[in-house]
Amino acid sequence: MVIPSPTSAPAQRVPVVIIGAGPAGLTVANILRAASVDCVLLETESREFIEQRPRAGFIEEWAVRALRQRGLADRLVERAQPHSECEFRIDGERHRFPYAALTGDRHFTYPQPLLVTDLVREYADVRGGDIRFGVRDVALQGIDGDRPAVLYTDPETGERRRIDCRIIAGCDGARGVTRTYVTPDRGTVSRYDYGVGWLALLAEAPPSSDCVVFGIHPRGFGAHMSRSPEVTRYYLEVPPGDDAENWSHDRVWSELHARLTVAGAPPLTEGRLIEKRVLDMHSYVVEPMTYGRLFLAGDSAHLVAPIAAKGMNLALHDALLLADALVAYCGTGDDSGLRGYSAACLRRVWEYQEFSQWLSELIHGPSSGDPFRTGSAQARLRRILDSPSAAAAFAESYIGKEAVR
Repeated sequence: MVIPSPTSAPAQRVPVVIIGAGPAGLTVANILRAASVDCVLLETESREFIEQRPRAGFIEEWAVRALRQRGLADRLVERAQPHSECEFRIDGERHRFPYAALTGDRHFTYPQPLLVTDLVREYADVRGGDIRFGVRDVALQGIDGDRPAVLYTDPETGERRRIDCRIIAGCDGARGVTRTYVTPDRGTVSRYDYGVGWLALLAEAPPSSDCVVFGIHPRGFGAHMSRSPEVTRYYLEVPPGDDAENWSHDRVWSELHARLTVAGAPPLTEGRLIEKRVLDMHSYVVEPMTYGRLFLAGDSAHLVAPIAAKGMNLALHDALLLADALVAYCGTGDDSGLRGYSAACLRRVWEYQEFSQWLSELIHGPSSGDPFRTGSAQARLRRILDSPSAAAAFAESYIGKEAVR
């Protein structure tokens, strides 16, 4: 934790300081700006960096509706690709799963960098919001009292600056500074390691399927996910801690063909690999998501492994709840939303974590080398394919239809 030096510029005061310009922080900032609540958004990276950083790309329909109601989804709705089915490939066969027909809701493919670009433009360029890029040495003060403050170093002048506020929104992700302030005496961090790694790939290649494909194979899990008409996201299960440099172009495509090729499916379209990194599958949850005047949102509060594509959706859920609570608090003094914020978020967080763990066993069981896990995984898949009630329950969890009450 950085110990701030004395400030060398007069303190500024605003009701809310938001730290982190990801989907959560930008959504909160836009909603506050629209409600005429003054806020400052601090981001350690440059605008160019956050608008190009590769991240998630699947957005659930409830989230799209919520953003659209706030005037934050015009470009998303215009450009995103809707998805209504997913496909399981196992034992050389394809099994389509029509979740939209069961729930009435779809997914939308819209890469996070595009959403971030839209939200930055709306907040900074259209609505004239105050966003400061490239700040350094962010530190918090007084979060357990009535006069919290955020200190940072101005990247241009090197001056130490201070912003006094009423609330701090910590939206700076898993590696950010704000979550470090929830120390063991202030809360708990629950962690789960899946014991597998995923080789995350982006290929300059048109999608080879019109939906998400889960390849369940004894050699390891494989996945196909469209990102745009020209770019496809692939995943390969690998040993945790594996090095991406162990995976040459030829080896990647050979393994993708082995794990995803089934009778009747279009062949994979190969292309140049523009991203290649290994993700060790793990999740964590910070409880509570608040401490004093600090409110965490998104990956600052919880990380969900990308197994069920829930991370960005949880971040947006947090942001919408937090923004509404802040508008009420700053507008009328009603703090009921802030008092109930953590509990309301955590209910959905744990539902998504449990579903991701459940789905992980289905897709990783057959490659575990454990015949019991293999048999259990096959039983799970048969159940959702053969039982209407099981299919409906799976579809609801997969699309995130159930809202927090």
